Amino acid sequence: MKTLAIDIETYSSVSLQKAGVYAYAASPDFEILLFGYAWDDGPVEVIDMAQGQKLPQELQDALYDPEILKTAFNASFERTCLSAFMGRVTPADQWSCTAVMARELGLPGSLEAVGEVIGLPEDKQKSKTGKALIRYFSIPCKATKVNGERTRNLPHHDPERWNLYVEYNRQDVVTERAIRKRLQKFPVIPSEHDLWIIDQHINDRGVGVDTVLAENAVAIDQIVKARLLDAAKELTGLDNPKSAAQLKSWIEEVSGFEVESLNKKMIGDVRSGTDNEEVHAMLDIRQGLAKTSTEKYNAMLRTVCPDGRIRGLTQFCGAARTGRWAGRLVQMQNLPQNKMPDSELDAARRLVREGDLETLEMLFDDTAGTLSQLIRTAFVPKPGCRFIVADFSAIEARVLAWLADEEWRMDVFNTHGKIYEASAEQMFHLPKGSVKKGDPMRQKGKIAELALGYGGSVGAMKSMGALAMGLEESELKPIVNSWRAANKSITKFWWDTDAAVRRCITTQAPVDLPHGMRLRKQGPLMRLRLPNGRELSYVKPRVDGDDNITYEGTIQSSGGWGRIESYGPKFVENIVQATARDCLAEAMFRLEAAGFPIVFHVHDEVICEVPIGVSSAEELGALMGQPISWAPNLPLRADAYECEYYRKD
Repeated sequence: MKTLAIDIETYSSVSLQKAGVYAYAASPDFEILLFGYAWDDGPVEVIDMAQGQKLPQELQDALYDPEILKTAFNASFERTCLSAFMGRVTPADQWSCTAVMARELGLPGSLEAVGEVIGLPEDKQKSKTGKALIRYFSIPCKATKVNGERTRNLPHHDPERWNLYVEYNRQDVVTERAIRKRLQKFPVIPSEHDLWIIDQHINDRGVGVDTVLAENAVAIDQIVKARLLDAAKELTGLDNPKSAAQLKSWIEEVSGFEVESLNKKMIGDVRSGTDNEEVHAMLDIRQGLAKTSTEKYNAMLRTVCPDGRIRGLTQFCGAARTGRWAGRLVQMQNLPQNKMPDSELDAARRLVREGDLETLEMLFDDTAGTLSQLIRTAFVPKPGCRFIVADFSAIEARVLAWLADEEWRMDVFNTHGKIYEASAEQMFHLPKGSVKKGDPMRQKGKIAELALGYGGSVGAMKSMGALAMGLEESELKPIVNSWRAANKSITKFWWDTDAAVRRCITTQAPVDLPHGMRLRKQGPLMRLRLPNGRELSYVKPRVDGDDNITYEGTIQSSGGWGRIESYGPKFVENIVQATARDCLAEAMFRLEAAGFPIVFHVHDEVICEVPIGVSSAEELGALMGQPISWAPNLPLRADAYECEYYRKD
């Protein structure tokens, strides 16, 4: 098949970082400045569209020719921008994304970083001049007397820089093509490309947003915050009561209590350290001011397209370690939960849409908290449709039990599924069915399940809030020991995996794991085959002199590239989360094939936009929970419900 490598430089007054590529390309002033391309191994050409050159008909036809494979680094950007430019969607199934190829292999997500990590020759590396050129030509500029009050820079404003931009564009095509050729030696299973196509369809489809609700929520929040700030100034007499330094001094002055810090962890100490009513009232006000209930509403309003839908909410293979999706723009992965009853949710939603703050405050004590609970409800189906939401129940716990062959857990998931209760019974040798909801023993089972599945110990339990849940510190280590004793197969799976990784690294020979999994070395990579045949990749793994297993990867805290330390339980966490992701992928394939359009998905949950009167929650739940051919006996269960706007059931 003929290949067309593409890289484009563009302009839009909409911020790409803040609004995403769909809203960026939908801006009336969006345009393509440069179109760099190369056929197969041919020379790289650049079409200077900013200076009047036209896209040749041959290239326009190629964008829709199924016999020509289009490639780009972060192909969703090129594909979306070219769809906007051409006035019709460029088909996702005719594209291949080199950035996805890199992330599938555990490599960085940027063109420059990938080139450096895989050691491209200098002449194939991405040019380092790009950021300044992009800022100059592709982003609006500030109007000044010096620049004649213009708000953007055009080629004739700096021809020398423009020539550099043309060469920068040309070099990006060179680099993308060189990376693609290098990575083709490490192929991934074909179904991953099929899944990427579905991901592109979902992002193209987008989801509706109730902009009236979002706009009024922002307006109400501004009124409430202004009132709180006025109240804080009146109470304290401070010019800026939001200043931590000023507030600390005030608290010490009026109460005599010396304040170490006003961060979230220390606020409780301040409250318990003084009974001064004014201090307590000010801390309540500060808490209200700190609530970020409108950040996501603002993100919705920034990213919504002219047709009222938000697109591009997920990034395929955004988590390179496991291949899971990453949330983008509104960050659907961390939406606040709505816990109020449906009738109250409906009432609060109606009042915010009407801008009726007076009645809202009369009926609901915590306005900021109410706005937070309404965030989910701003996502709405198109007229004539409703959402059907389906999600896997305890998917990671089920996958872990299946992979480790922990029989008692498999029995639980094949019957009642109450793992917190059953875990407490197993840990503390209690009769089956004796632990009920509300029982303190269930709380111990719950925190153990949340914290200990991947080798966690006392620290993990504390991080999960064990002490805040009422457990004593002296109880934690015995709970860890009890959980591990009750889950001998899982504990064995951790250390069997640890030993297998060490053996693969040191001997360079393949090592088998349960359920068809296998470790193997391939050049600089250690590949870990999952039950469905997909492989996780670890770059340049080694066992260091201190006996620690390390590999190269993106360090989450900094975003930089470096060596990452790991061990058996952490590899098991990767395996479990990656397998759970593959279960979700199977469900997505089924739902799309059955005609249920997915508009977005969050963790292990999919949201479909289905015409009213068509199908049911039961049908979608059954489809999602069907057995998977590559995971025999995995006890899957999916629950589903219908809603007129997005919410938790």
